[in-house]
Amino acid sequence: MPPLPYALARPVLFQLDAEAAHELTIKGLERLQHTPLERVWSARAVSDPVRLAGLTFPNRVGLAAGLDKNARCIDAWAAMGFGFVEVGTVTPLPQPGNPRPRMFRLPAAHALINRMGFNNDGLEAFVANVRRSRVRASGQPLVLGLNIGKNAATPIENATNDYLLGLRGVYPHADYVTINISSPNTKNLRSLQDDAALDALLRALATQRDALAAEHARRVPLFLKIAPDLQHDQVHAIAQALQRHGMDGVIATNTTISREGVHGLPHAEETGGLSGAPVRQASNAIIHQLRALLGPDFPIIGVGGILTARDAVEKLRAGADVVQIYTGLIYRGPTLALQAARALRDAKRQR
Repeated sequence: MPPLPYALARPVLFQLDAEAAHELTIKGLERLQHTPLERVWSARAVSDPVRLAGLTFPNRVGLAAGLDKNARCIDAWAAMGFGFVEVGTVTPLPQPGNPRPRMFRLPAAHALINRMGFNNDGLEAFVANVRRSRVRASGQPLVLGLNIGKNAATPIENATNDYLLGLRGVYPHADYVTINISSPNTKNLRSLQDDAALDALLRALATQRDALAAEHARRVPLFLKIAPDLQHDQVHAIAQALQRHGMDGVIATNTTISREGVHGLPHAEETGGLSGAPVRQASNAIIHQLRALLGPDFPIIGVGGILTARDAVEKLRAGADVVQIYTGLIYRGPTLALQAARALRDAKRQR
């Protein structure tokens, strides 16, 4: 949206329950994409192409997973000027997620807490929505990431099966696939970041990807999304596993279980993952560690706490190649994507 319409819309949306506002926005975008009213939020994308993992990203700013779990609004996000869009997390079977209320705003901290729990319509509906997207058929450049996870009812010892089902289902339709093992809202999911569990998961995914690449005559990059709540030795082990199993990139980071920076605020003690401004420094620290461990050429997508163009540039300086936004979009509106893309283009030119 141009600045004035979002400035008018935000107070109305913020009067609603956070999840109700989210659902209203997604429904509106879904219904109005491909209509003349799409011009309300449309913008010319910043041209700043960058080559990562064998893909050409039209610019360095993407939409983070979680905002459009069922891939209903891919074309609407593309019209806002994002260089890449990641949708999901999708699980093999539909699931309702955790009980409501499960999303909370902390406006004083420019933050959100959510415990959604991978609520989604399942893999079949997700793929159908992806296939309905018109943007890439139209020839408009856009990199599309599809984010997969496990069902809550699947025992953690059987999690690999869910990820393999997800990978098989989304592979023909993705430019890259993200393996989400870092949400704090599915019981025991983050235990998959531990050494042995991560090794087993990535080994199985790499083997499956090889078979799918032969079947489809196309090698789709795999990215791993990790948490900000990791110790240095854990980051080191993850970096080694990424390289050992031929992963193509890493997304740093998901939400945090820390409450640093929000103590005493309404909703601060709600269970769930904290996103927005308070996670920015923790995310940057993980990115910095990863860059030191992985070297200059390993693709890193930086996400967490981007509320301004300056925040996006900080991610670049920490070691990210491209960035994603989610909570910043809710607080600042769609113009943040363009502002960040311009700032990142200018920052790269000045290097």
